[in-house]
Amino acid sequence: MRLFFITSILFLTHNVYAFNGKVNSADTLWVIISSILVLLMIPALSIFYGGMVRGKNVLSTMSFSFVSMTVVGVLWFLIGHTIAFGPGGNSFVGSMKYLFLGKDLMTDVHGTIPESVFSFFQGMFAIITIALFSGAIVERFKFSSYVFIISLWLIFIYAPLAHFVWGENGFLANMGVLDFAGGLVVHLSSAVASLVLILMVGPRKGYPQKQFIPHNLVLTGIGTGLLWFGWFGFNAGSALAVNNVAYYAFINTFVAGAAGGAVWMFLEMKNSKPSFLGICSGIIAGLASITNAAGYVIPPIALLIGIMGGFICFYAIQLKFKLGYDDSLDVIGVHGVGGLIGALMTGLFVSINGKGLFYGNIKQFIVQIVGILVTILFVGIGTFLIGKLADVIFGLRVGVEEEVEGLDLSQHGESAYN
Repeated sequence: MRLFFITSILFLTHNVYAFNGKVNSADTLWVIISSILVLLMIPALSIFYGGMVRGKNVLSTMSFSFVSMTVVGVLWFLIGHTIAFGPGGNSFVGSMKYLFLGKDLMTDVHGTIPESVFSFFQGMFAIITIALFSGAIVERFKFSSYVFIISLWLIFIYAPLAHFVWGENGFLANMGVLDFAGGLVVHLSSAVASLVLILMVGPRKGYPQKQFIPHNLVLTGIGTGLLWFGWFGFNAGSALAVNNVAYYAFINTFVAGAAGGAVWMFLEMKNSKPSFLGICSGIIAGLASITNAAGYVIPPIALLIGIMGGFICFYAIQLKFKLGYDDSLDVIGVHGVGGLIGALMTGLFVSINGKGLFYGNIKQFIVQIVGILVTILFVGIGTFLIGKLADVIFGLRVGVEEEVEGLDLSQHGESAYN
């Protein structure tokens, strides 16, 4: 038995770094750095979200992001990556070539970088997408149900959607749908999941009559800064190489984020006083809006997209009070609307590695709309089915007493502030 174990280890570790293709060191280093930047965005998101909830729920809110890193991180390498990017797949799923960390994952080359590095980079996208929609359901959602939902959501929703849009032979990719860094796959999908789960779990106790005031906007500000910092890896890293496309994405990320924050600030100044939370929200709205188009448009268009993101998202978040749904941290109004803006603007203004409507290609705008509709329907129906299963097994919502006590104590048995 001992001999078999030793032989198995030697077999598994033999020649794992013999790449089946040419690797570019500069491109590989850039994607590794970008991957680390995107990884930073996940605890940054937890800080951003944590500051906006009440003090009795800060640890619970942050734990949603951290458990996404752990559970989704493992499942991505075991099965998620191969569903999304396994070569030789069909229109809906990739092949099972990389299932359970197969040896080919460490020897294959994706473009000019190792497949393993590409997998790590894409895994960070999967994690942050799932962490994003937690912001809509915090302060009343069961931790056990969330863990169950995100596990299935990665395998049956996110990974197939990533294949549709980015994978070899993905049917949306074959149609020509463009999504540079996740306007559809990340932002819109997380917002659709948010809306479905919000409607299933219901509003927080006291909503909308009661005000839910952020307990620590300093945390939110720190989280905003770290998110913006990581977003350069998120967008520019999606070029998967050190090239002109990465340079455009890098500049466009800053321009759009700055424009979104400025517009939101001026809109608040028009009616009252500019809030710190508003500036932070505007920055994130601008960044979410440019993500789809980051490597496809020139900087003046990125400025326009950032302006539109700040302006439209500012008014979009107010719809929740008119429509009566309780999106705790405005995932739908910021990320969902921002993702829609980016996808549509890509169809209008893409000029790098493609042409949009304003450059004489109406087809691009049409296929962008198709991509939006497919994302909404696929994610919406899939999330509902997974949510219903979780509700039957665990129940989605904590009890009234647990909600009043706070989820830090009722779900985790600890408090952020002792």
